[in-house]
Amino acid sequence: MSESTDHGWLTDAPLAGVLVATGFEGWTPELVDEFATHAYDPHVGSRLLSQDARVRVWEIRLAPGERWHAHRHVLDYFWTAVNAGTSRQHTSDGTTRDVSYDAGETRHFTFARGEYLLHDIENVGDTELVFTTVEHLDSANGALPLA
Repeated sequence: MSESTDHGWLTDAPLAGVLVATGFEGWTPELVDEFATHAYDPHVGSRLLSQDARVRVWEIRLAPGERWHAHRHVLDYFWTAVNAGTSRQHTSDGTTRDVSYDAGETRHFTFARGEYLLHDIENVGDTELVFTTVEHLDSANGALPLA
């Protein structure tokens, strides 16, 4: 990844999906507040499955209509979609995207020192959405502490 130009925001992240809106269009005041409240939330999944000196392994499991709150990625990581589905994601630059996933689809992210990705995820499909996310603790950035 190249150096970010927006105070660490990962501007060239390999984000997938169809651009729905920019400039915070459609964001409720509650969503804006959530991003401020969770700006440094390191819980990149709804359940921590495993952790050792090298990795953290997370699961996100969302029923239709459920969402996982805003959270900050600072570590190199990858996610794999366990099953097919559709999400809506808001990112801290004010962008909203709809993303469709195939079972087994995997996407990798690498962060330079100071870079991050702050986003949420909502299941806007009609089937459960399940991801496995693996964070690499030996990344350019230190891990944010888990509360």
